[in-house]
Amino acid sequence: MTSIRFTRRTLALAAAALLGLSTAAVAQDIQERTIKFGHLNNPDHPTSLGVRKFAEIVAAKSGGKIKVQEFASSQLGNELQQQSALQGGVQEMLVASTTSLNGIVKEFGLLDFPFLFANAKQADALVDGPLGKMLAAKLPEKGVIVLGFFDLGFRNVTNSKRPIMKGSDLEGLKLRVIPNPVFLETFKTFKANPVPMPFAELYGALESKAVDGEENPFAVIASSKFYEVQKYVSGTNHVYATNPVQISKRFWDKLSATEQKILQDAATEAQNWQRVVSRDVSAKALGELTAKGMLYNDVPPAELAKMRAEVQPVYAKFSAAYDPAIVTLFKSELERVSKF
Repeated sequence: MTSIRFTRRTLALAAAALLGLSTAAVAQDIQERTIKFGHLNNPDHPTSLGVRKFAEIVAAKSGGKIKVQEFASSQLGNELQQQSALQGGVQEMLVASTTSLNGIVKEFGLLDFPFLFANAKQADALVDGPLGKMLAAKLPEKGVIVLGFFDLGFRNVTNSKRPIMKGSDLEGLKLRVIPNPVFLETFKTFKANPVPMPFAELYGALESKAVDGEENPFAVIASSKFYEVQKYVSGTNHVYATNPVQISKRFWDKLSATEQKILQDAATEAQNWQRVVSRDVSAKALGELTAKGMLYNDVPPAELAKMRAEVQPVYAKFSAAYDPAIVTLFKSELERVSKF
């Protein structure tokens, strides 16, 4: 009996010792680090809220060792500058549109095709599924790793001239668009005059009438106070914008497996939280825009259907230049998510 008690006690002590060693080993796997996390939006925007949620989760999971420092409002440069800094390892993290990624892996342009989704659930299913994973798998060799996708929302047109009730109402309007070939071609289809321009320069261009209008989700329009320099906001919902949460591969490769897991888990948790918050903010933002004096209009469903038909050549033109395997998956995935 004594020997059995002794054996159990010995096993318990040994287990405790191993647990202590394991805990110590995990602690040693987490170094003191500071992550520079940049984005383009203002500190009250859902993108910023998502970055701060990510920082909070990382701090909790790392015992305060890994600190995430947010740089909002293009403080670290415009989107393309930050993308370059990320690839070079100068900047650790970035959340922004797929635009800059199009220049690295052109097939990301598929996510910018107009009129793909009827609702946000369909968009989530696309980027969280096989297509999002296939696109993300092409990035590490380019120096970027995607940890998730934040919600930016459906993009809508604002301008200072007239309400957009149909595609032909865009004709002749000088509209700022993100520097993205798919966006340029889409608005040229409707005979608008699309002007590529960094987001940080947009408010001044609207104020000075250098451009007539722009297109962004409601939350961005409200957060950026475009209601001060724009009269009309039209519910075109022409593109759903997802924002990949990116980390520099040079930085990622310096991390231990424990640290990598902390960041990936935190990104997934923050993504799921941010999507809910972003959509809630978007719904309230439209009310804020009209309260501030903007005139809102829906685009009739029949006119949206005509606009969707008119941009089919945009699909064909860009798809022809993309990897056929990815285009095939894209088409089958669109069919799958259309049921949501």
